[in-house]
This record gives sequence, C-alpha cells and structure tokens, in this order.
Amino acid sequence: MKISEFYAKNKRTFSFEFFPPKNEIGEKKLFETIVTLKSLAPSFVSVTYGAMGSTRENTLRIVSKIQNEIGIEAAAHLTCVAHSRDEIEVILEELRRLHVENIVALRGDIPAGETEFKPVPNGFRYASDLVRFIRNHPKYQKAFAIGVAGSPEGHKECQDKGKDLEHLKIKVDAGADVIITQLFFDNRDYYDFVERARKIGIQIPIVPGIMPVTHGPQIQKFAGMCGAKIPADLQEAILRFGDDQVAVESYGIDYATRQCEALLKWGAPGLHFYTLNKSAATRRIYSNLGLAKLR
Repeated sequence: MKISEFYAKNKRTFSFEFFPPKNEIGEKKLFETIVTLKSLAPSFVSVTYGAMGSTRENTLRIVSKIQNEIGIEAAAHLTCVAHSRDEIEVILEELRRLHVENIVALRGDIPAGETEFKPVPNGFRYASDLVRFIRNHPKYQKAFAIGVAGSPEGHKECQDKGKDLEHLKIKVDAGADVIITQLFFDNRDYYDFVERARKIGIQIPIVPGIMPVTHGPQIQKFAGMCGAKIPADLQEAILRFGDDQVAVESYGIDYATRQCEALLKWGAPGLHFYTLNKSAATRRIYSNLGLAKLR
C-alpha cells in the first residue's frame, strides 16, 4: 500500500525510520527491534541509504524482508549520490520486483572531504530532479508514492528559509506525495514551517520527524549534522545529567512525549520516529501518549 493512501485515509499516521547496520550482529538486533515495534502497528517504516550508495544492497535486502516477510509496509530511501540515471532505473526496477511501492527521494549528503555536491555523469543534482525523473518515467511514474525531506529550521546549506522553502516547493511540484521533516526540538519551528509552506501553495502532508534524546553526545552530533538547534532547557539537562544514561534517557523520553502531545493536539498528520534502530524509547513514548487508544 502506498504511503500517500495512509495519509489520505487516516487522521494520524505513525511511522518509524531505521538504518542498515554495518554487520550481521547489528542486523540481527535491527530485525528484533522491527519485530518488537510491529506490535505498535505503524503504518509504514522507512530504511535509510548509506553515503556514496554504500548500503544500497543492504537497504534493498532489509526493505524486502520488512515488506515481504515481517509484513510491514516499507519505504526505501533513494539518493542522488553516486548514481546515474541508468543505475536509478535498475534500482526502481528492483524495488518494483520486491513489491515495494514507496520511496523517500533525497539528494543525499555531500561526501566526506568535499565542500559541495557534485552529481555523477548523467546523474541528478537535486532531489527534485530525482522526483521528476520517477514521475515522468513511462514505467515507474505510477508505481511509487514519493516522500521528500523538509527542514523546519532551514537546510544547513541554505541559510535563507524563504529560498529553502522554494526548493521544497519545486520537489512538491515535481510530484512528491508527502514531506517528512528533519528532526527538531522546538515545535514552534514546525508550526512556522507548515504555515509558511501553506502560504506558498504546498498542500501535501507535512509530517514532523521526532528523535528522542537518549544519549547526549549522539543527539548533539545529529543536531549538528542537520542544522537543528537544541533548546536551552534541553541542552542544560544534557549537561546536568552527563554520563547518567538512565537519567538522560528518561528526560529525553519525557521531553519527546510532551513534544508529540503538542504536535498531535495542534493537528500534525502523524509522527515519524527516528528510532536509531532501537525500540525502548519509541515504545515508551507510545505508551505515554496512549496511541493505541488514539488509533
């Protein structure tokens, strides 16, 4: 089932994101996490893509197992990095063969050691080019629902929020079905982002991406990578609890719970949890929110 249908039919849609592990032990733990989280009945889950296409085969294999063996609707991340149009066509055909109907189309990160994104010969420079290629393709234009990324605080490479929103509008006009935001910790950034998006004609669902704080240095790293600011009260708590992992995780789950409660009350179309391949925090937030009752 296409993710666009979930958002069209449901008042609230809940989803999780995973990444391909680097070894067999990590993969075993990942599938244990996915099976555990299946009990929460997510509408779908997504699987990320490695830098320079490094986890392409892993992504496809994991997505296939989630979709066809575990029985959860899966969305595969697909990036412009290191792929020509011909290679993208091969991946699209493989996804269709695996009965995967959902793609999260991204430009991808600039490779380490480089200062700007450079597409490969006959490749794509922007995510909008990738979306447009799929939507205009005679074989695949109707085969997939397409999600794209949005940045409530502005893309790290584009300090002009207005210009960044124009770039998002191009992706939407190219044929995207849903926007999933980068992580953020201040809901006001999301509310402002949605309001500005609606004013310029973006009408598709804009789903807040949530990453609960479970480890101080880790969340600081991720926030820095995507340009998300950490509010003073959250930063102070991370410093105060220091190496007390239990206290940090407890505070982070409480913070995320309050964040999610406010988002749902405001009218967000759902929540997309960045799980970091773990189940405990997401399960506790679900329990705190009483999502079983809400659904």
